[in-house]
Amino acid sequence: MRWLFALALTVASSTALADTFRFTAIPDEDEARLVERFDKVADYLSEQTGLDVEYIPVKSYAAAVSAFRNNQVQLAWFGGLTGVQARQLVPGSEAIAQGKEDAAFKTYFIANTATGIEPNEDALPEAIKDKSFTFGAKTSTSGRLMPEYYLRERFDEAPESIFSRVGFSDDHTRTMALVQAGTYDIGALNYTVWEAAVKDGRVDTDKVQVIWSTPTYPDYQWTIRGDVDQRYGEDTKAKVQKALLGMTDPDLLESFPRDGFIKASNDDYSPIEKVGKELGLLR
Repeated sequence: MRWLFALALTVASSTALADTFRFTAIPDEDEARLVERFDKVADYLSEQTGLDVEYIPVKSYAAAVSAFRNNQVQLAWFGGLTGVQARQLVPGSEAIAQGKEDAAFKTYFIANTATGIEPNEDALPEAIKDKSFTFGAKTSTSGRLMPEYYLRERFDEAPESIFSRVGFSDDHTRTMALVQAGTYDIGALNYTVWEAAVKDGRVDTDKVQVIWSTPTYPDYQWTIRGDVDQRYGEDTKAKVQKALLGMTDPDLLESFPRDGFIKASNDDYSPIEKVGKELGLLR
C-alpha cells in the first residue's frame, strides 16, 4: 500500500504543477527589484484570469529562454532578441502584447563626463573611438544587438576595433553604474531604465550623460507558448492577453516601466530577426 500512497502523492504533485501558470522576465535590472515588482504582476494575472500564477526569477537572459523552451514557464517578458530566439525554439508560440513604448524603442549611449565627449543628436560622436565601452547582456536587444548594429553602421568596424576595451555588464542598471564610476568610459542601455533612474535620482547626471540616441526599433514583448489552451483550458491565451492589455494600475506598469500595453504579433519583430541574423546572433 505504501507504493500506492507514494504514487498518489506523485500524481497530486504533478497535477498541482500543471495547474500553476508560470512566467518569467529577462533579468535586465537588479534581481531583488524584479522579484518585488513581478510578484505583484503575478497576483494581478491570477485575479484577472482565474489561474494560479507564479513569477519565476532567472539569473540570465539565456536562462529565461531555456525556461520557456523547457516549459518551466508558459509566458515570458522578453526583449526583442530573446523573444525571437524563444519563438524559434518553441513553434507555435506567439508575441501577444508589447509596451506602448516598445513599438518604437531606443538605446541610449552614455558617457562619463570626465571623457569630455559632447552629446550629438545626429550621429555617434567620433570622440568615442579608443575609449572603453560596455554593452549590457550578450543577448540584450537594447544593450547589445542594436548598439552593435549602429556602431558597425557608423564606423564600419567591429566594436573590438573601435574601442580600447569592450565588456558586458549583464544588465542595464549595472551599465549605468559602471559608466558613472568611470570603470568604463561609455556604455549602451535601455532608455527607459535611464529615464526611470534620472526620475528617481538613482544616477548622478553630473558624472554621466546621454551622448546619442539610436533610431527607434521594436523591443520588449510578452510571448506565450502555443500549447497553453490545451494545458490550462480553452481561451487561456485570450484571457492572459486581455489581462495584459487591460493593465492600468500605475504601480504595476512601473514594474516594466511602461505606460500600458498594446497588441503585438510575431511579424512585428522581423526587423530584430533580420539584424540578429546579420550579426550572427540568430540562425
